[in-house]
Amino acid sequence: MEWQQITYFRMVAKQEHITRSAEMLDVSQSALSRSISRLEEELGTPLFERKGRNIVLNQYGKLFLERVERALTEMEEAKREIQDLIHPDRGTISIAFLHSLGISYVPELISSFRTKYPDVTYHLHQAATDKIVEYIQDGMIDIAFFAQQEPLEKVHWEPLVTEELFLIVSKEHPLAKRREIQLKEIENEPFISLKKGYGLRTIADSLCNEAGFKPQIMFEGEEIATVAGLVAAKLGVGLVPNAYVLDKSNVSLLRVTHPICERTIGLAWRSDRYLSPVAKRFIAYVKNQS
Repeated sequence: MEWQQITYFRMVAKQEHITRSAEMLDVSQSALSRSISRLEEELGTPLFERKGRNIVLNQYGKLFLERVERALTEMEEAKREIQDLIHPDRGTISIAFLHSLGISYVPELISSFRTKYPDVTYHLHQAATDKIVEYIQDGMIDIAFFAQQEPLEKVHWEPLVTEELFLIVSKEHPLAKRREIQLKEIENEPFISLKKGYGLRTIADSLCNEAGFKPQIMFEGEEIATVAGLVAAKLGVGLVPNAYVLDKSNVSLLRVTHPICERTIGLAWRSDRYLSPVAKRFIAYVKNQS
């Protein structure tokens, strides 16, 4: 079994099309077909079945692909480990974080870390909590910053900072002159929240449930700034942290006395995967700054 056969098989398995796979691999269709046939002969069983113009993996092909993916991942990690040993102060760190942390928190951490390790490069991903969880569980990133709702298998999460959540209302809202409020008092107000899948949405729903009501969600956004903009336009109220992205010129912030409204941002990484020396240094640096 040759390495080329493995890579050819993986491409065909992903594309489910011989012609398209051949084009992407820059080989002839006949050469690709022969390679797959030799692989199947060596394994003693077909790996694909015809489905119209496409070909799909059969049960043996699916099993083989799982092992191939695992082997390729191990090879990539081996290459990375060797490069990291050769250049322990270099390398790339892939980081995922919440949108609200992209204005100052994460950029400031990276900026200060770069003063010590200027040769490090970064792959940055801003996303909702559910997508960040998917990234880290799939091994697509090294490090993540998010508010964990429940323990995740094989993911180590450590709290860094706790943010208070405030009820925001427009400057012209009857509640605007209040300094404090109980969350129960806004149960009949139209509520503006982030979309499902965002950690702040999950926290807000949970807090409203704790206060004894289900929020009447009228609008859903993808960023805190959008929620604040809709609140400023007198379309409802919202529950958000006092973040840099929050334009307070047209909204008032009220402290919630019951229930206690807050979220804890933490640092996470896969506990069972390889982390480069520089990624470990970044984790230690972040923990030291908190």
